[in-house]
Amino acid sequence: MSPKYWIVVASKEHSLLGMSQGIVQACHGKKAPLARMKKGDWVLVYSSKEIFGSKTPCRKFTSIGQIEDDSVYPFQMSPDFCPFRRNVKYFPVQEADIFPLIDSLEFIQNKKSWGFPFRFGFLEIGPEDFGLISERMGLSVQGKSI
Repeated sequence: MSPKYWIVVASKEHSLLGMSQGIVQACHGKKAPLARMKKGDWVLVYSSKEIFGSKTPCRKFTSIGQIEDDSVYPFQMSPDFCPFRRNVKYFPVQEADIFPLIDSLEFIQNKKSWGFPFRFGFLEIGPEDFGLISERMGLSVQGKSI
């Protein structure tokens, strides 16, 4: 079965934290989006903001990884916050600004309202869009771009 390709929307700060811990969370810790992912699927993190809750824009794809297993598990971060997580193998890449990509990305149908697809914090994209973004980020697997 072919892998699926996902985008999770998170601040750059949270993207980097997830990379350092080898995990991904989505939609403020909800289980359902993560449960749609399967081992071997790919995940891109798009960061609209630099820091969660700030107004400082980032507007870049900040990390890329592959889902390592089929486990979705809760993690008690604080007494009143227990988000769900997935384990991810992240790859060393460069950030990619979204603006040069907008016209070429199929999942962005209305180019003037390009941010619309990101509004729910989680979405599936096609292999062509994933390939374009991952190539821009400098990801190469086994000597060839994905």
